[in-house]
Amino acid sequence: MTDRVRQILSWYEADNPGVLANLRRIMGTGTLKDTGMFVILPVDQGWEHGPHRSFAPNPPGYHPHYHFELAIEAGCNAYAAPLGALEAGARTFAGEIPLILKLNSNNSLFSTKNPTQAITASVEQALQLGCAAIGFTIYPGSAQSLGMYEQLQALTEQAKSAGLAVVVWSYPRGEQLTKEGETAIDVAAYAAHIACQLGANIIKVKLPSAHIEQEAARKVYETHKIPVATAADRVRHVVQSAFDGRRIVIFSGGEKKDEESVYEDARAIRAGGGFGSIIGRNAFQRPKADALKMLRKIMNIYLGKE
Repeated sequence: MTDRVRQILSWYEADNPGVLANLRRIMGTGTLKDTGMFVILPVDQGWEHGPHRSFAPNPPGYHPHYHFELAIEAGCNAYAAPLGALEAGARTFAGEIPLILKLNSNNSLFSTKNPTQAITASVEQALQLGCAAIGFTIYPGSAQSLGMYEQLQALTEQAKSAGLAVVVWSYPRGEQLTKEGETAIDVAAYAAHIACQLGANIIKVKLPSAHIEQEAARKVYETHKIPVATAADRVRHVVQSAFDGRRIVIFSGGEKKDEESVYEDARAIRAGGGFGSIIGRNAFQRPKADALKMLRKIMNIYLGKE
């Protein structure tokens, strides 16, 4: 175990040896093994956006085994997916890569200004599948968010008592937030902090913009001259908001974009002290050879090789 891994594990002062072992398992897997950096493949978009929108750009992605293979061949730290997708490959790929079972899900067949998600899997199923962690989405800002916090608290208690780590997707949404506000720096930092307070071991947020949504927050940013001009500045502030960097914060890749933009994001995450990326559509919507090349370059950026 490297000093960096020991340092990160020391931050989780209340977690039991099972949770720490699973965090160690995730950190000890793949190309970024033992560096404290992460690249995780999440594939819940088929449920969230529909199979056609998710997999038609790269049809091999319709097959659930494709995503296990992509994550393993790329050298990812872990693979995250809903219940059905993990069940469809759990035996074939047992023990080859840490798995994260997403316990709640939504779909795009209806819309609401205050979204929530349904619980669609259990801690027991995560254990049966040999997972290292559970995943859960919260929507800070939604009128439904308080119920989601209560669900997450109960599932976190249950998961940690069984030795599973907890990964929280913290995505601000709601009728009182503008579309620009969903990725505003003040809102993103707040969302990361909420996930920390709910016991998350790993927090997933979107890369924030320089926009400040809340006027009360704007006064603080201006008075205390908090730097938010560059992407690296904003990453640094979000990480600071996660218990002064004592929780693992990784950043999502978002919708598919050109490769150089993906690399620029990775460079900003590294420069700002972020812990890495969780990249779905920007990986699995590309042909496998292109996805592998891109993911490996991102890992090299995190290793300081590019």
